[in-house]
Amino acid sequence: MTASGYDAHLVQLNVATLRFPLDDPRMAPFVEMLDTVNAAADDAPGFVWRLVEEGADDATALRPAGEDVIVNLSVWETQEALWGFTYRSEHLDVMRRRREWFERHMEAHLVLWWVPAGHLPTAGEALERLADLRAYGPSARAFTFASFYSADEAAADGAALEALPVGRHGS
Repeated sequence: MTASGYDAHLVQLNVATLRFPLDDPRMAPFVEMLDTVNAAADDAPGFVWRLVEEGADDATALRPAGEDVIVNLSVWETQEALWGFTYRSEHLDVMRRRREWFERHMEAHLVLWWVPAGHLPTAGEALERLADLRAYGPSARAFTFASFYSADEAAADGAALEALPVGRHGS
C-alpha cells in the first residue's frame, strides 16, 4: 500500500526539445551524465519503473513526441520519492544545465498523474496526459508539482485512475 492508503503509483512524463542532435559534441556532457542519472533513479527509494528502449539503457532513441524531442517517463511510489530524486540527486545537475542542451518550452513539458499500482504507462498514454494538461490546465487527471493532486483526491475525482479520453476531467 502507498502512503495514500490504497495501491496507486505516481507517473511522470517530462519532454525536452533538443537544441542539437545527441551525437553533437555540445550534447556530450548531457549524454555522459545519462548512465549516472539513470542509475540514481533505478536505486532511488520509491522508484518503480522507467521507460527504456528495448535493448538499451535509456529512452533517448525513442521519439514518440517528435524527432527532436526526448521523453523521460517513470513511475514512483509517492510524490516524495519522485521529488527526492528530482531535486536531491544527480538529476539536479542535469536540471541546472538544461538550457545548454534543451530549448525553453513555452507550454507544459512535465505532467504527473496517478495509476493503479502495477500499471506501466505507455508513451502514448503519457502524451495524452500532457496534451490534456496543455489544453485544459491542471486536474486530477493531469497535474504538476505546483498543482499537485494527492492519490486520494485523484481517486475521489475518479479521473486519474482510469484511462479516460483526453479532455475528460470528472468534474
